[in-house]
Amino acid sequence: MRALGRHLLCEYHGCDRELLNRPEAIRTHLLAAVTKAGATPVQDMVHAFSPHGVTGVVVIEESHFSIHTWPEYGYAAVDLFTCGETVDPWIAFEHLSRELRAASHSVIEMRRGLLPAPDGKLPHKPVV
Repeated sequence: MRALGRHLLCEYHGCDRELLNRPEAIRTHLLAAVTKAGATPVQDMVHAFSPHGVTGVVVIEESHFSIHTWPEYGYAAVDLFTCGETVDPWIAFEHLSRELRAASHSVIEMRRGLLPAPDGKLPHKPVV
C-alpha cells in the first residue's frame, strides 16, 4: 500500500507564551516551516483572537500547514498535511518545535489515502 499523503498531528507544550500571541511571528515561523520542508506556499492567512490566541493557515501546493495557539496555556496545536514524495513534514515539525520554544512535544503521523500499488508507484490517473 502507498499513501497519497502524510498528516502530522502535532502537540507543542510549554511554548513561549508571548510568541504564541504574536500573529506576525506565527506567520513567519509557519512560512519558514513550509520552505524548510520543501513545500510550495500558495496562500497564507493569520488571525489574532481577543483577548489572546492566533490561528494561521498556509495552503501549499502539496496540501496545507495550520496552527492554533493558546498562549494562556503555552500550547500550540499544529497540522502538517503533505502529499507526494518531495515534502518532508518532519522537518517542519522540528523547526516549529525549536521556534515556538516548546518544552515538550508529541506527534502522531497518519498516512492518508492508502491505495494498492503493486509496483510501488501511484501513477496519476485521468479524471473520468
